[in-house]
Amino acid sequence: MRSSWIVYVCFFLSFSVFGQQEPFSQDIPGTDQSIDMVPISGGTFKMGSPESEAKRDTDEGPQRMVKVDGFWMGKYEITWGQFEAFMKKQDKNDPAASTKDQAIADAITRPSPPYEDPSFGMGKYGYPAGSMTHFSALMFCKWLSLKTGEFYRLPTEAEWEYACRAGSETAYYFGSEVEELDKYGWSYENAQYAYHPVGKLEPNAFGLYDMSGNVAEWTLDYYLPDYLSVIEGDPADNPWIKPRGLYPRTVKGGSYDDDPDRLRCASRIPTDPERWKGRDPQIPKSFWWNTDSPFVGFRIVKPFVQPTAEEQAAFWAINLDES
Repeated sequence: MRSSWIVYVCFFLSFSVFGQQEPFSQDIPGTDQSIDMVPISGGTFKMGSPESEAKRDTDEGPQRMVKVDGFWMGKYEITWGQFEAFMKKQDKNDPAASTKDQAIADAITRPSPPYEDPSFGMGKYGYPAGSMTHFSALMFCKWLSLKTGEFYRLPTEAEWEYACRAGSETAYYFGSEVEELDKYGWSYENAQYAYHPVGKLEPNAFGLYDMSGNVAEWTLDYYLPDYLSVIEGDPADNPWIKPRGLYPRTVKGGSYDDDPDRLRCASRIPTDPERWKGRDPQIPKSFWWNTDSPFVGFRIVKPFVQPTAEEQAAFWAINLDES
């Protein structure tokens, strides 16, 4: 139930080295798209919510001390422009397609055509990519990793909450007053039934935008209601609940379609594939699209210490069932 080599990375390296990492923009070769990445120095934090926190759920406790190692995280949620760069096959005559990894990346299976417009007319370019399945998000990460030669993945649940809290221990990263939420996150109360362009509200202390609301975000973890009871160690060292099946997985952050309490840092949402794919007429239903959940998207991370090629292959085998 604990992360292995791929999630906790070289704990023997010093915090001071990690603290020197800089923000950067990852260009996607052969496209006009790039992804802004923010360094998140590793550390130890209190994960979960106290019993006194308003609107908490029982799966948010008991609170535990958790350690995570350093990583870069997407400054924004992945947008439609970035995701559609993955959907479109690259021109074989493009010089950017000349390396072996990029050629392999372009051989990766692309998303099947959606049953209907996955944006539901809410907007695309500059807007977060929604209606995503966990498989879609992982395949984007694998494609980007091969395309760039750098390892990208989804954040673990612990990494996501650590990044969201940005040093805070309150219900929201800006405090506990829900009246302040409109400055930081899009919820059912202020979003007018739609997601919004990324980065339009205030960031958290780490410089990350839309960690509360807009679209809810996939994490790497398999969902367990007793997650905080079963992770091992004090502090728990880079916990990661490996997949035990396709679903349920853990979604964090809440969305434009959620009440404000779902946007709290500790809130956990298990997937609901039957409801999220309700109108999909395909049998079996699409691996790529959640036809009834435009409120689910993702952002990516890149560990400070990159795994070897063999470790990456093992990671994809575990998470994409490529055995």
